[in-house]
Amino acid sequence: MKDLWQRYIARNAGLKLISLLLAVGLWRLVALDPITEVAMKVPIEFRNLPENLEIASANYTEAQVRLSGPERLIRHLTSSDVRAIIDLTGVQLGEHTFDLPSQRVRAPQDLQVVQVIPGQLQLSFDTRMSRTVGIHPRVKGTFAAGLRVAKVLAEPPSIMISGPQQRVQAVEAATTDPIEASGVMDRATFVTEAYISDPLIQVVHPTPIRVTVIMERTGESTEHQ
Repeated sequence: MKDLWQRYIARNAGLKLISLLLAVGLWRLVALDPITEVAMKVPIEFRNLPENLEIASANYTEAQVRLSGPERLIRHLTSSDVRAIIDLTGVQLGEHTFDLPSQRVRAPQDLQVVQVIPGQLQLSFDTRMSRTVGIHPRVKGTFAAGLRVAKVLAEPPSIMISGPQQRVQAVEAATTDPIEASGVMDRATFVTEAYISDPLIQVVHPTPIRVTVIMERTGESTEHQ
């Protein structure tokens, strides 16, 4: 019996004690850190879009992802830790349907992707196009009797835009943030930004726009908007 004790129990007792303590600690950690789930919205990342194409639909830009894992990890999870990825390699003009399974979601280790919504999405693609459009400033205000807006000048007078061909062709002009010109008696210059309301069209080189409002005399009070 003494030999049995020395050979199988007392031998490497220190290592065995450490292993036992680690096992107990791990069990306690698991017991105190239950598995939980969370649902969060994350951006859909489109990769490898051909240079001559643009995404011409904006039905889905986010996915709702349900994840399961230890509560300590779920508690510190942010949307930047999770990515839903669609590979657009070789895509062509027209409409195409893409699957978005859990395997295409990148999440931290030890977390499991339970569900992705939508599981599929349909995108349309158009040729990329750039063109120059004029800027139409938006001026509003109430002016003194006998004054009215005679002219509104924008500098630069135009900007370059880029996006899906059909959408770019449909743009008549860019506009600016509203300019409050109440109280201007002669002329005044305001600095603002130009934009296109279509979210799929970008201003190629955004730059501040200087808008000059020039007044003239009339015979009555004028409100301009």
